[in-house]
Amino acid sequence: MTTPPPATDLTADEARRIVLRAQGFLGTPDRRAGVRGVLRHLGAVQLDTISVLARSHELIPYARLGAVGRKKVESAYWTDRHAFEYWSHAACILPIEEWPHFAFRRRAYRSRPHWNHQLPDGTYDQVIKQLRTEGPLTATELGGAKKTSEWWDWSGTKVAVERALMYGEVVCVERRGWKRVYDLAERAVPANLLHDELDDAECLRRLVRLAGQSLGVGTRADIADYHRLKGEQVDAVIADSGLVPVTVEGWGKPAWADPAALETPPRGRHRTTLLSPFDSLIWERARTERIFGFTHRLEAYVPKPKRIYGYFAMPVLAGGRLVGRVDPAREGSTLVARQVTLDGPKAVPAVAQALVEAASWVDCTDIRAERVDPPDLREPLAKEVTGALATGLR
Repeated sequence: MTTPPPATDLTADEARRIVLRAQGFLGTPDRRAGVRGVLRHLGAVQLDTISVLARSHELIPYARLGAVGRKKVESAYWTDRHAFEYWSHAACILPIEEWPHFAFRRRAYRSRPHWNHQLPDGTYDQVIKQLRTEGPLTATELGGAKKTSEWWDWSGTKVAVERALMYGEVVCVERRGWKRVYDLAERAVPANLLHDELDDAECLRRLVRLAGQSLGVGTRADIADYHRLKGEQVDAVIADSGLVPVTVEGWGKPAWADPAALETPPRGRHRTTLLSPFDSLIWERARTERIFGFTHRLEAYVPKPKRIYGYFAMPVLAGGRLVGRVDPAREGSTLVARQVTLDGPKAVPAVAQALVEAASWVDCTDIRAERVDPPDLREPLAKEVTGALATGLR
């Protein structure tokens, strides 16, 4: 692919600020639009089974809006058929209006020759018939999700309904107690959106454009990663996506930006908050290192003796920088910071503020730090936390 000459040269700091604004961390948050506004602004909110303070899809709007009620978060995603779940960056919540633009992926799944799970004869048709007559239903209501207690050992019914979801014949627009509720797409997706008429190029142009808008500025790899596209898919459409080429100091690779992001310099208040490791600001490690100089790795799947920062270490964002990490847990009404890692004394007030606000959000009235690194910052952090609690920052 021949890249046209860049229209703009950006310093690394300018690019970082553009990214923060695009991701909703710089400037006044749009509280009127609320959780649904965050979803549409980001284009995708990643789901994950891990729940420490809260599940990741709850942490995403919290990080941008503050202490929005958790029930309100769930309701915003899974009522009024406003969003659907599908494979994007990973398993994600997506705005329902983007259904047509994932037609390319549904077609790819339908033409896939091999699957990891074998599907017993007749099971697929039986699941569709059951949903048509009895649905919407959870996997349990369809006949059971698992054959054994092993997480990967799906029943034939679960395999069938998940495959139907990938094909687009079935959709999930609701959850009950964290369980997916499956329904026929013909019944759940608005009629004006229920089609696969867009060709692959049109779908890809839209997703590349959305990725560029949500990122603010990104390399080819950044843009491809947002909705897990292939590099060559990005190459095929980026010239017609509406994004403009830019150069960014120190990146060493061609980059593209949302032209709207270049019109005005990013200004406003920086958010101070804990970030889910699955937050789209930081979910791609190489990009996080390039923009913030911060090495981030989820250690939940790392053997405990080899963990450096903790099971679910949450980076702390403050002043537009990543200034530390907190590995949180809850014990009754106490937020437990199993490990706090600070980049230096200047990070102490911000990390204390982030801890106190998070504790308030999950209805904890006390905070206990078990380990602080470096150890000489334990007492300063404890004083800051105590002071924040006493002055009503909660």
